[in-house]
Amino acid sequence: MLMTEIIAICNQKGGVGKTTTTMNLGAYLAALGKKTLVVDFDAQANTTSGLGFDYKKLQKTVYNNLISDYSPKETIYKTSIFGLNILPASPDLIGAQVELSHFTNKEFRLYQILSSIKEYYDYILIDLPPSLGVLTINGLVAADQILIPLQTEYYALEGLSQLITTIDLIRRNLEKDLKILGAVLTLYDKRNRLDRMVLKHIRRNFPGYVFDTIIPRNVSLAEAPSFGQSILQYNPNSEGARAYKQLAQELIKKLETFK
Repeated sequence: MLMTEIIAICNQKGGVGKTTTTMNLGAYLAALGKKTLVVDFDAQANTTSGLGFDYKKLQKTVYNNLISDYSPKETIYKTSIFGLNILPASPDLIGAQVELSHFTNKEFRLYQILSSIKEYYDYILIDLPPSLGVLTINGLVAADQILIPLQTEYYALEGLSQLITTIDLIRRNLEKDLKILGAVLTLYDKRNRLDRMVLKHIRRNFPGYVFDTIIPRNVSLAEAPSFGQSILQYNPNSEGARAYKQLAQELIKKLETFK
């Protein structure tokens, strides 16, 4: 039996395409025959709504798993994409930051939750909030690998350096063997000189860590979540859809070469 790959999708900077990447990478992994679970671990619950769920109508979410020891089997929902499930979020997660402080091993709560169900999936993708709090640390501790979406802009390298420092701290202090799977460049506009310059700079500074696939700035990618759909459902012929399909294929190939 193949090992489950648990991948945290993380960047301490907001607006870089974490949620877009989580949703659409998950959709294409499922379309390529991989049983996939998306974990929305951000109180904004954008992945949850982007995959067609209204968190106000959900009885239980990942918050209940964290705080009340509910089994994840009670909180996992099937999406409209065959093979793709979601462990949804709600704004209650804001309170979890404080409530978790009373738990022993509070950094390992999500790790324990996912350990009980990971055997049912090939891939688990965790969408993390754009901040370094107890939720982000939980997500990083639960993961085997980190995928870092990077917008091709001036401050991208600064954000990447901060994240690498955080990962090193977790490796040392929590004795977690966390690997960087790579960075994926997002919101790229090839017509923009700065975008092209940043792309070249990142590839030169982090050789071997940057995916070949580049996610373009694309209208369909921006529109799809407002319809509660992944790009696979909303516009599978768009440039954005082709990019996420290619990213899913590249990720599968990359992880299989590690084994």
